[in-house]
Amino acid sequence: MGYCRMKILMIHNFHRKGSASGDDQVYKNEAALLEAHGNKVIRYTASNDVFDEAGALKKMIFTVEMLWSFRCYRDVKRLIRKERPDIVHVHTFFPLISPSVLYAAKRAGCSVAATLHDTRFICPCATSLRGMELCNDCGDGHYLRMCRYKCFKGSKIQSLIVAVIFKYHRIRKSFYRQIDKYICLNDSQIDLLRGIGFDREKIEKKYNYVPDKGTEIGLVKRDALPERYAVYYGRIGEEKGIRLLMEMWEKIPDIPLVVMGSGPMEQEFCDWADTKGHVHYLGYVQHEECISIVKAGMFVVFPSVWYEGCSMVEIEAQSLGIPLIATDLGFSTEAIEDGVNGYRIPVGDIDGFVEKIRVLWMSPDLCRKMGRNARQDYEAKYLAEDNYRQLMRIYDDLVRDSCM
Repeated sequence: MGYCRMKILMIHNFHRKGSASGDDQVYKNEAALLEAHGNKVIRYTASNDVFDEAGALKKMIFTVEMLWSFRCYRDVKRLIRKERPDIVHVHTFFPLISPSVLYAAKRAGCSVAATLHDTRFICPCATSLRGMELCNDCGDGHYLRMCRYKCFKGSKIQSLIVAVIFKYHRIRKSFYRQIDKYICLNDSQIDLLRGIGFDREKIEKKYNYVPDKGTEIGLVKRDALPERYAVYYGRIGEEKGIRLLMEMWEKIPDIPLVVMGSGPMEQEFCDWADTKGHVHYLGYVQHEECISIVKAGMFVVFPSVWYEGCSMVEIEAQSLGIPLIATDLGFSTEAIEDGVNGYRIPVGDIDGFVEKIRVLWMSPDLCRKMGRNARQDYEAKYLAEDNYRQLMRIYDDLVRDSCM
């Protein structure tokens, strides 16, 4: 089916530079995909680097604007008046853009789609974690419990600020009334949203995609790396299961591990890796080289302990024909068919991970077979053209509904 070309205003709050955040990558990929098909994309973005570089007074202003940014509200209304987009598509609005842009779009008469990259509408911290335990208690709207547990960055004060912001928008039903279509990335997200009263008729499921480089990317052999190795790449943070990864490799002294990425645990992980001759921590690696190193590995280990939306790491590994050993949670429950294109392990089961790591390490033929299955799964579900058709169908439905 062919779709009319559209004009789309895409809104996104970028994470810090070097964070390799999945939602940043999705925003860029989808904007480029839309433009490649002749659509016009108007971008409205902010970056958390601006907050980091600001002085004390400016940081206070940014903090207040997390509740409601008149600046972003005006910017978006002006953009809509000037460009007259068919659709406003919001990816991430927190912390610097604020939910005010949802109101700006709706009051200007635009239909609004929002991609839910995380569980922020259920958990204001977006991780659904209390410490290292899964928690969705704040789905009931009683956000002040965040202060008791210091949920946001381990601070009662910052937790209070975030709790007030989300309570205000809960009372106003901002996320219920100002969004016309929720683009969810997996079934777990859908179940969580329905559980707190979101309209099922407004929910669409669409996986992310990564450009297909599996057949064209070459292999990179760094002199310092062994001939065979397992891989972890992505954010170096607790929610990604980095501490679990460290515990695994305390029990696996004979299998080399290559780790690439950056994040809040970077220094701690680097110090630990320096004591392990079989752990090779490369830090942040430019994307093309990174995926070449991944492709040369045997398998990817992904012990995340939170609800992955639609992990770019998992899709990318499959596109390269690399099997995964991942936590049986969130998107992984849909991406991995246990024993076929990888293995799913219960959350936090270190011994379970170690067992399957050894199975694949000792069975190169099985590893290659699972890799071929992973590649077939990628081709069936995560190609760019399929993603484009799904996205345009969602936009088309919104435009048609707004005209009725």
